[in-house]
Amino acid sequence: MNSAEGQAAQVLVERKYYTFAAPPEEMVLDCGVRLGPITLAYETLGRLNADRSNAVLILHAFSGDSHVAGCLREDDERPGWWDNMVGPGKPVDTDRYFVICSNILGGCSGSTGPSSVNPATGKPYGLGFPMVTIKDMVRAQKHLVDHLGIGTLMSLVGGSVGGMQVLRWCADYPEMVGSAIPLATTTRHSAQAIAFNEVARQAIMADPEWNNGDYYDGSGPAHGLAVARMIGHVTYLSDSAMREKFGRRLHRSTLSFDFTGDFQVESYLHHQGKKFVNRFDANSLLYITKAADYFDLERDGASLLVNETLAGVPFLVVSFTSDWLYPTYQSRNIVSALKKNGSDVSFCEIEAQWGHDAFLLPNKRLDGLISGFLDRVYHERCL
Repeated sequence: MNSAEGQAAQVLVERKYYTFAAPPEEMVLDCGVRLGPITLAYETLGRLNADRSNAVLILHAFSGDSHVAGCLREDDERPGWWDNMVGPGKPVDTDRYFVICSNILGGCSGSTGPSSVNPATGKPYGLGFPMVTIKDMVRAQKHLVDHLGIGTLMSLVGGSVGGMQVLRWCADYPEMVGSAIPLATTTRHSAQAIAFNEVARQAIMADPEWNNGDYYDGSGPAHGLAVARMIGHVTYLSDSAMREKFGRRLHRSTLSFDFTGDFQVESYLHHQGKKFVNRFDANSLLYITKAADYFDLERDGASLLVNETLAGVPFLVVSFTSDWLYPTYQSRNIVSALKKNGSDVSFCEIEAQWGHDAFLLPNKRLDGLISGFLDRVYHERCL
């Protein structure tokens, strides 16, 4: 463990749970179904200041969870998924900011989702769980923020599906948005992104162990889920990243002349798929990818980001040159809509070879952009 990791290991966090929408006060979803009770798993870092003005809400990507930084136990081998970005003295500085991150509705890391027990049956929801949208996820997050007594968020930060949530917050609760940082995201999925998600879903549903979503008493669709992750992982990388990391290198000295896999990139994908099966629920993948496909802030030709309440609100929009899942033109569309609205928009396309996942990896340019942006907002709003 290097010195930076040692410092990170000393930042201990606690996973908390907030339950709301108990009958007869269920939350009404976009699909028309009433859902409740709902539990959100969440974690916080830092301290909320006296006037509750320093809260930063971080929205995780599709397969993330509430554990954004720090360690849950002293013997944790790995800190949270964005520990390089969030913590004392880091770009999202928890010595200054009160950071909140919750597992999304429909997830499988403590929040209510298809693997949760349906109180009406005493069994996991499975496909009995109602379809949820990004808007539903944000609606649930607002309940949590209200519960914490926070009227305005100093900033919202998120990449990929987390960036969709940032934009949905801006569209639905603009009065609560102090500033926003959408990273490597889009206002709506392209046909290509929808296509990849559908192939991933079909990989799961074609697995005999999926059993129409009712697999919680058995082994579950491990193979289908692993293949779905392999498909997704290809979209997160770039051609140059895979070329540099793997090229056509073999993972053994000679060709096997069978289908067990000869190349390092094959072995890598199999490893990623197997690792994913151990931590993620197949039904949650179905629901979350569908929610991302449904997301559309430009439906009927009008951008939902055009709102007079957002005029003057600072935005930092960031894209990455090698991101072919959500390419830069999609971020430029966000910038265009916000500028028409009179928002205070900064935009940067960062040169990075690692593809869509670049926003998760250490990057001095990104660190500087986020640190400087939040510092400015903090001095304008909190001092």
